[in-house]
Amino acid sequence: MKKDETKEQKNKKIKIGIILISVFILGWFFGSQDAKISRVGFTPKLIERDSSESSADFSVFWRAWDLIVEKYDGEVDFKKMIYGAIKGMSEALGDPYTVFMTPEESQALENELSGVIYGIGAEIGIKNDKLTVISPLSGSPAEEAGLMPGDIIIKIDDEETTKMSVDEAVSKIRGKEGTNVVLTIARGKTEKTYKIKRSKITIKSVNHEIIEENIGYIEITRFDEKTTTNLRKALDEFASKNIEKIILDLRGNPGGYLDQSISVSSEFLEKGVIVTEKKDVDTNGKRYEYKASGRGKMTDKKYKIVVLVNEGSASAAEIVAGALKDHKRATIVGETTFGKGSVQEIENLSGGAKMRITVAHWYTPNGQNIAKSGIKPDIEAKLTEEDYDKGRDPQLKRAISILNK
Repeated sequence: MKKDETKEQKNKKIKIGIILISVFILGWFFGSQDAKISRVGFTPKLIERDSSESSADFSVFWRAWDLIVEKYDGEVDFKKMIYGAIKGMSEALGDPYTVFMTPEESQALENELSGVIYGIGAEIGIKNDKLTVISPLSGSPAEEAGLMPGDIIIKIDDEETTKMSVDEAVSKIRGKEGTNVVLTIARGKTEKTYKIKRSKITIKSVNHEIIEENIGYIEITRFDEKTTTNLRKALDEFASKNIEKIILDLRGNPGGYLDQSISVSSEFLEKGVIVTEKKDVDTNGKRYEYKASGRGKMTDKKYKIVVLVNEGSASAAEIVAGALKDHKRATIVGETTFGKGSVQEIENLSGGAKMRITVAHWYTPNGQNIAKSGIKPDIEAKLTEEDYDKGRDPQLKRAISILNK
């Protein structure tokens, strides 16, 4: 951490493995630690810039600013102009995960980190330049309405999403509890319209049960600060009942805290690299490797593991799936994952604003760039719309058959 970042909690960086893509329709841009927000007054000040400091010609910017201030026939809101300029600067990078957040958007992020929001319970992100449903959350209004991973959101309340960022979409989809939002969805060659009522969304990150009498089933819906603790409780219960076959369901998991993905992976890996953080633009090849702790509860090869993934599995979920796949510790079943393999840090700005910046990318133990290709399953298994509508789960069925061989 830089030397000028010494005030306790005030300017802490929040490193996010996933995220985000949005939490419950915002991409869950999670950090590895909470940060107190600095609340200070804001007065815009123009400071002389020496354009020789970089290749950019700042005179163009300042000339445009001066022209607006001097000639615009209307009220000038300097704060909005500054925020708009920073947003435009961020968007010009072409990275959907590098985003400027106003104080209001920053507060929304804090609320989501606390685990309580009001919306429809769907994780969305930008995929192939289109606003896409990564996953509806289990038991959410989005799932009950019938949204599915891979659905492309064409319109939000009759407003086209072509040039809409994830954050803009979030602000339009979220709202007061009990109100409705109308989404127009493209699924394959068909379009559908969904009227969905917003509600309070709370998520339990780990669900578990024993199925088929001898198989432990664990669903991880996201990676929050309690995920590993709750996973260990489930593994203890399975061990007490001599369960040695495990299904780890990461379908529809949009990600979360990096440290949780490392500790979850460590429960099944005895040793070795879990994921590597690397700057793609760093010609010196600097990297940081995150390794298994060696203290996991089910690292013994007697425990047979199948991991379920789909195109809604992203970020931290991809780190876990990629690590277990590359170390041949589990069989990966399902569909190719989302491909959210970039690392974000969140920096506090004045007035409660924040800047989220992509600072590196994730690589699996075998050197695969998660962002470019996602994690491909060892065994491909589809879950069609017809399967979904009729309550069938061929992916889970395939996992069970593999474990019972």
